[in-house]
Amino acid sequence: MSGTAKMSLSSKLSLSLAVLLALSVVPAQAQLQVQVQGQPSAQSPAAAEQSAEFKRGRLLYIQCRACHDLQPSPVEKVGPNLAGIIGRRSGADTDFVYSPALKTVKLVWDKPTLDRWLEKPSALAPGNTMAFAGIANPADRAALIRYLEIESAPH
Repeated sequence: MSGTAKMSLSSKLSLSLAVLLALSVVPAQAQLQVQVQGQPSAQSPAAAEQSAEFKRGRLLYIQCRACHDLQPSPVEKVGPNLAGIIGRRSGADTDFVYSPALKTVKLVWDKPTLDRWLEKPSALAPGNTMAFAGIANPADRAALIRYLEIESAPH
């Protein structure tokens, strides 16, 4: 498939329903080993990928993958590519057309900023066009950030 990937409304609704069902089956507190913010993990990459937190993050990422890739890809999606997102400036992907809100907000995507963004994007960058209300549960946000950190890193 080449060019811009487009999803029909029924496909988007089906994907959303699948995500909601999957998230309702896996409890948010499924023995997550939440890493203290700012503290490096002592786990090896292989062990981190087997942790409950990583697995929860992978499950939570399902709602993101329709719009975002985590590694460089020729497929253009609705949202910017998240490869190397940790430490990158907002609006920095030259292959993506950002909303004026994200062009002017001047954020650096570190873990604390990602946590605030994932909690409520509209609070961090009012007027952004991302169709995502946020994740209220801090453990879920930590799990998703951990997953993004590992999977968006250069391989």
